[in-house]
Amino acid sequence: MIPLSKPILSGAEKAAVLRVLESGMLAQGSEVAAFEEEFSNTVSNHHCVAVNSGTSALHLGLLAAGIQRGDEVIVPSFTFAATANAVSLCGAIPVFVDIDLDTFTLNVEATSDAITERTAGIMPVHLYGHPAKMDALSELANRHGLLLFEDAAQAHLAKYQGAPVGTFGISAFSFYPTKNMTSGEGGMIVTSSDEVARKARLLRNQGMEKQYQNEIVGFNNRMTDLHASIGRVQLALLAERTERRREIARLYDAQLQKVITPYVSTDVFHAYHQYTIRTENRDSLAAHLSKNEVGHGVYYPTPVHELPSFGLPLELPETTRAAKEVLSIPVNPSLSDEEVETVIEVVNSWP
Repeated sequence: MIPLSKPILSGAEKAAVLRVLESGMLAQGSEVAAFEEEFSNTVSNHHCVAVNSGTSALHLGLLAAGIQRGDEVIVPSFTFAATANAVSLCGAIPVFVDIDLDTFTLNVEATSDAITERTAGIMPVHLYGHPAKMDALSELANRHGLLLFEDAAQAHLAKYQGAPVGTFGISAFSFYPTKNMTSGEGGMIVTSSDEVARKARLLRNQGMEKQYQNEIVGFNNRMTDLHASIGRVQLALLAERTERRREIARLYDAQLQKVITPYVSTDVFHAYHQYTIRTENRDSLAAHLSKNEVGHGVYYPTPVHELPSFGLPLELPETTRAAKEVLSIPVNPSLSDEEVETVIEVVNSWP
């Protein structure tokens, strides 16, 4: 079976973990600080605050930015549930709007129409590694005095008009095992604000900057040095592995038939967390891929607003269409040239 995705780990990660174990400093130590500093180099030297998961990065980032109970935050419904969950965990209200079917990201006009007196923020998701329309969304947020918070969980090293995603507002990245880089588990809050960064650091560590001097009520959402050491190794290889993803995507773009290949805006650098095709006959293609041992996945089959956790009767036609048509095929950088050719041959042989 050609896997859809898998973490790529080597002796370097094992050596890094062993180094930490032998040091005796396992949590919130020098490895975490070094990881934060090194990740900052990828996001225009913004402040970086490492936490224990991508969901924690979303949740604590929103709290640190000032999102409060009763606020409305505009989000896409075509995303992973953590996007909206993080808003709800703040006591705020996720307001679901439709996407542009080409990029699978927030529709700017729909976002504008959803703004009310209670709106406090806009939360675009750079889904599958393709950046949202950050110039238009930034202008919209500035015009209405709203927080712009980027869910960049799937978009490490992606760029919009030459600027790294995660630097247009406050943002959150994920290091879950299937992401473009992993720390085993973990997340990163990114911000240019000294105040927000300090608040995020307090929130992740029981409200403390100094031991036993709790300034606010906080959480235990620290990243361990074990996880940070893995993340540092992975980060050093991220650019090379991202280019391999893009190389595979170029081969797919040029050779795949019978399906709609991913649209890529001319002003973006796509990180290809997933290579997501579309077809009205998805079940048939998925069965054909399974029969020929090619991994695949549907991200995401149920729009978030339709999940039992929200259950809202909304009409979001492009979201509904995407949920019925999307299918992701292998694009992870460990694929050999022969495996890439096999994927192409199998898709093109679909009757």
